[in-house]
Amino acid sequence: MKLTKILAASVALTISATSLAKAEPQAEVLHWWTSGGEAKSVAVLQKEFNARGGTWTDMPVAGGGGDAARTALRARVLSGNAPTAVQIKGLVIQEWYEEGALADISDVANEHNWGDVLPAEVARHMKCDDIWCAAPVNIHRVDWIWANAKVLAENGISMPTTWDEFNAAAKKLQAAGVIPLAHGGQAWQEATMFEAVALGVGGPEFYQKALVELDPAALTSNTMVKVFDQMRTLRGFVDDNFSGRDWNLATAMVINGEAGFQIMGDWAKGEFLAANKRPGIDFLCASVPGEGFIYNVDSFAMFKVDGRDKQEGQKLLAELIVGPSFQKAFNLNKGSIPARVDVPLDDFDQCAHLSAEDMAASAKVEALVPSYAHGMAIRSVQSGAITDVVTAHFNSDMSSADAVQMLAKAVANSL
Repeated sequence: MKLTKILAASVALTISATSLAKAEPQAEVLHWWTSGGEAKSVAVLQKEFNARGGTWTDMPVAGGGGDAARTALRARVLSGNAPTAVQIKGLVIQEWYEEGALADISDVANEHNWGDVLPAEVARHMKCDDIWCAAPVNIHRVDWIWANAKVLAENGISMPTTWDEFNAAAKKLQAAGVIPLAHGGQAWQEATMFEAVALGVGGPEFYQKALVELDPAALTSNTMVKVFDQMRTLRGFVDDNFSGRDWNLATAMVINGEAGFQIMGDWAKGEFLAANKRPGIDFLCASVPGEGFIYNVDSFAMFKVDGRDKQEGQKLLAELIVGPSFQKAFNLNKGSIPARVDVPLDDFDQCAHLSAEDMAASAKVEALVPSYAHGMAIRSVQSGAITDVVTAHFNSDMSSADAVQMLAKAVANSL
């Protein structure tokens, strides 16, 4: 009898061990990378994951700002069926951690020395208390101006270095029958433009006070009035059909020569590259007028899931995301620069080199600021309050003075 029990236990252990050994990494990945350049970029990660024996289930949710994806995520989590990995970033990571929803990926981070290869600013966003809870994909610069090189040359326009130059160039394009500024009328796009203008008009110290610290004096200052004044000017350079337009369709207007400029993060460059356009020849890039650098870090957080196959999938994903191979291949397609400091930029274009140089220079003089519009600077409640005012102003005849008062009140009510 004892021998029978021993044999049965031995068989059970053998079956259990075999099952564990055969645990195949599984990953259901929720993201909003659905445009041409973005889809090409995420396919790099899927290919690497599958090559390592994993099975990838794609869950793309269209919408460049990620609002629809965040709604889908909350519904999944509330139903007790969280995805394996989710594209989230900034303070939203902390919010999910505080709800007890995120898995600890410190084992992978420590094994692969993330602390030694990631900039301190990036690492700070990837940690929740003392644990690693997210894996960074890249570093985006938000405050870019993109332009069609041929359109500018035909109209005798150089890339603007001041807002006065930008406004003059836009008026010249308008007179020539060219749409000066390609824009999509979605709240997150207007917020993206607004923070670029805020940095360009007010400078890094003003930006930090107003859009990171939410200082009432900065929010109601004359400088903020000037920011809204410039936003009103930009509104006059947008075509009548901008409402609801996706960002990549606005980029396509510049690519096709329908518009001269677009103010958008460097994910726009991924669209130019996907269309086989050459930087410095077919399209031009420059930071918005003014000093500083607004950063936005894409990342994946791993949610708590049951099942060894899913947990192994999370570990493999985290390893690949921060791995040098993916960091290079992904960012060449996406338009951003690697999150790792040790990835050579030899194969990257002049816009990427400018981004890396400006980021390093800005970091030295404390002019590196987090994007409020893309969840890096403040909580979603406060950022939503600001964006509501920005889009209300942009889509009406509201005065700058009234917008400033509404802004201060909205922020105060959100705290």
